[in-house]
Amino acid sequence: MHTSPPPRRTGWPGARTRSRAVARLTGALLAAAALFVSACSPGSSTTTAGGAAEAALAALPLSTPSALSSYYGQSLRWRDCGVPGFQCATLKAPLDYAHPGSGDVRLAVARKKATGKAKPLGSLLVNPGGPGGSAIDYLQQYAGVGYPAAVRARYDMVAVDPRGVARSEPVECLDGPEMDAYTRTDSTPDDQKETNALVGEYRKFAESCGTHAARLLRHVSTVESARDMDILRAVLGDPRLNYVGASYGTFLGATYAGLFPKRAGRLVLDGAMDPSLDARELNLGQTAGFETAFRAFAKDCVRHTDCPLGTKGASPARVGDRLKAFFRELDAHPLPAGDADGRTLGEALATTGVIAAMYDERAWQRLREALASAMKEHDGAGLLVLSDSYYERDGHGRYSNLMMANAAVNCLDLPPAFDGPEQVEKALPRFEKASPVFGEGLAWASLNCAYWPVKATGEPHRIEAKGAAPIVVVGTTRDPATPYPWAQALARQLSSARLLTYVGDGHTAYGRGSTCIDSAINTYLLLGTPPAPGKRCS
Repeated sequence: MHTSPPPRRTGWPGARTRSRAVARLTGALLAAAALFVSACSPGSSTTTAGGAAEAALAALPLSTPSALSSYYGQSLRWRDCGVPGFQCATLKAPLDYAHPGSGDVRLAVARKKATGKAKPLGSLLVNPGGPGGSAIDYLQQYAGVGYPAAVRARYDMVAVDPRGVARSEPVECLDGPEMDAYTRTDSTPDDQKETNALVGEYRKFAESCGTHAARLLRHVSTVESARDMDILRAVLGDPRLNYVGASYGTFLGATYAGLFPKRAGRLVLDGAMDPSLDARELNLGQTAGFETAFRAFAKDCVRHTDCPLGTKGASPARVGDRLKAFFRELDAHPLPAGDADGRTLGEALATTGVIAAMYDERAWQRLREALASAMKEHDGAGLLVLSDSYYERDGHGRYSNLMMANAAVNCLDLPPAFDGPEQVEKALPRFEKASPVFGEGLAWASLNCAYWPVKATGEPHRIEAKGAAPIVVVGTTRDPATPYPWAQALARQLSSARLLTYVGDGHTAYGRGSTCIDSAINTYLLLGTPPAPGKRCS
């Protein structure tokens, strides 16, 4: 079907770097690799047979170790970013926190100063998820200009690209043509030859990362990135960290709270992850989430006369059967797509395009049009555009380092979901039950960390953050990428969490059109008052 689409960051409303139709499709597509709930937890963790951890992440000491004092005491030299209103700087952090003297990693930081005249509330860090999404892009293209004016008036809006991501010593692996081959690899193998080809691509990807990013590959864990954020907090002069994280960014933020509960300020975790699950259970839960989203899309699609998957009254199951049949046709006979590099639309890229549109119901019309063009006019261009937006491939055939950083973090944060093809085959019935449409492909896509050159340093664990100030956890009931039960689970784990529920479609909730959600979060950020227990919005 499709080759390992990565977890993706949450897209932002109104982004202008892509067409409006796909701007939100840079959403935190978690769909495969090893998923991204990770943990390089101090201390051990045990996992139950059901894939949920019993041990909790241990907090670090309040006092700063002397070996880290130079990092905590550094001064940032702000300079012009080339983007009006924003300043940039470089933060130094230890490459290896266990051996701070072994070298540094340089992290890119950006900020936009508070715009109001009232007393500032300090810094508000933002992270759009991934792992692998650029927080600086998110800040400059959306949060720094599109967050509510009242929030931007009181906070310095700040972002740091996590280690290995974008401007912060990016992990690099495959070049553009190699990535083209990787993204179109069939990951619903029909025979041993196709299985070998898929495994070969996973091995090539992993070996290339090991060759080109050897220095950093062992030090891109979520725990290390959370510790980097504490250095940044201190350097900015904030006694507590205020933070808005989406999708994988919720795991990063929750990890910070677990490590530094007394330094956790106003934390919003939108589209929450459950850190207690192992990689296989995470992938399985997300597979079910995509099925939920697809069924909502299917019901909407058949209400429109241009739906190519069925007519009014057709069940989601029948719509899914028609889509799967179309994917099988593409597996045998790819469609022309008018691509300058000669790429055609096969099953892999088409599936990725459909998955991309599950992140935002506002993309459903674009998906209907793209499917109609492909199925009725034999033109694959529309679905290829959606797939390219998902993978961050530009018109010149260049990819961002999203997928490379994504795999690097995922495969370090958790042991692989599967050790080899035989385990995938045994698990296929569970995945196909969770999603008749996407289950097979998402199961095979979970295999890639099996061949990673660096052994995972993290394990599943619960995060309690005892002693932290109130933390707002946000969940969307039909979220495809971070299913609502994950938000419920994280809210139960965190000792001071308030769960805010959005009854609706799409990935994440803040800034997506719900006045109820936005008002609750803005009130919390500005006044420190969390939503009432059990608050639900639609």
